Amino acid sequence: MLQVPPIFEKKTTDFISIDSKGGKRRLDALLHLHYHVEIVCMLKGRTTAITDSDEYTLTAGDVFVTFPNQVHSYVSEADEDYYLFIINPDLIPEISFECGFPKSSVIKGAMENEEIASIARALASLRKDEEIPMRDQLIKGYLLAFFGHIFPLFDFLSPSNVDSRATREIIGYCSAHYCEPLSLDVLQNELHLSKYYISHLFSGKLGVSFNDYINSLRISHACRLLRREDTPITQIAGEVGFSTLRTFNRAFARYKGMTPSEYRRRSEKKNEAASMLPVFDK
Repeated sequence: MLQVPPIFEKKTTDFISIDSKGGKRRLDALLHLHYHVEIVCMLKGRTTAITDSDEYTLTAGDVFVTFPNQVHSYVSEADEDYYLFIINPDLIPEISFECGFPKSSVIKGAMENEEIASIARALASLRKDEEIPMRDQLIKGYLLAFFGHIFPLFDFLSPSNVDSRATREIIGYCSAHYCEPLSLDVLQNELHLSKYYISHLFSGKLGVSFNDYINSLRISHACRLLRREDTPITQIAGEVGFSTLRTFNRAFARYKGMTPSEYRRRSEKKNEAASMLPVFDK
């Protein structure tokens, strides 16, 4: 079986709130990573969650948290109810997510704490499409309160401050320049870091090779263009950073399991139902 590398999702929204719609929306997602913090509050059911190389079984009452740039995925095991929040850490600069990763990404039974549960319910009620006075301020206040309760429950691994700063710098540069010719040599020259060190950070901390990471950014961008524009596919390939149509088609088939033309046709017919990560495609 072909192993699909993690997808890097470039979020454009500071706060996303998703729920299971009474068990109608399953918690399934392929391996992916992003700059945002992701929280799952399980209300009932069972889901397998993975961060980096660690696997967890989430059941009612558990809270699962992934930090920025942690590779993670979900496999629904039974009908579940849950809240899912995706948060730009820059929204709450008072909370440092550079303190290292937790030894475990799941806090068993955290939702049994009524204060944590009530904050989660309040966050879930703040829909983007509803007019709520002081909505942004409420979101920030609830998030600060939530992490104020959650952080003391984590046992953190010792952080590497150098690695943490370098990783954020590398991610930021790649996110801004992935449509341009980009290689480890380019990063080495632009960021004044050894290309071997950069390669080690990708494989060791993000669990993905540099080339797979850059291609995931490009394919994600290409999917948006294919869904929303009538631009010729050859032009899209060049716009997102591929030097030839052949390399674009190969990379696209690896990530999406189909050609760009087929993806465009399916998207037109199914109104984006063919998105790789339908639960989180915001």
